[in-house]
Amino acid sequence: MALFAGLVLAGATLAQAQTPAADPQNTVVLTTKDGPVTIRLRPDLAPKHVAQIKALTKRGFYNGIVFHRVIPGFMAQTGDPTGTGTGGSDLPNIPAEFSKESFKRGTVGMARASSPDSANSQFFIMFADGPFLDGKYTIVGNVVSGMDVVDKIKKGTEANNGQVTNPDKIVSMKLQADAK
Repeated sequence: MALFAGLVLAGATLAQAQTPAADPQNTVVLTTKDGPVTIRLRPDLAPKHVAQIKALTKRGFYNGIVFHRVIPGFMAQTGDPTGTGTGGSDLPNIPAEFSKESFKRGTVGMARASSPDSANSQFFIMFADGPFLDGKYTIVGNVVSGMDVVDKIKKGTEANNGQVTNPDKIVSMKLQADAK
């Protein structure tokens, strides 16, 4: 019994060591009509992209922006003020910051045009693993709670490349440190 308790305690300690501490400066709370989605930003992987998302979030840029491209079993894309997939912010585009991390369910990646250095304000949240994106798109974060909310985002179809009629939107998006 003592050995079992020791193994359980060792396992709990290992799990705590692998789980990063909460960081309100790098945690975003994105709220939809269905509730909050908490995203841990990853400045260790993409410092320039994270800085841009944080700057836009602090401005209120994402508030009211729609999920314009949502493909079932793949991802939900947002961050375009025009709602068409062709827009961005007034900030400059960001050079690619590809990493060895893999796109898994809940990964948040930056959308871009054909140029790897064209990311600006648009991002997507993965509904499922997408290893075919690895090394081709910049990972900026991971959903740490609220994937049930992400799963409820109104979807388009694969046939129309995920275009959504009367799309859901980001009601608000705030840094956790500023949400008090």
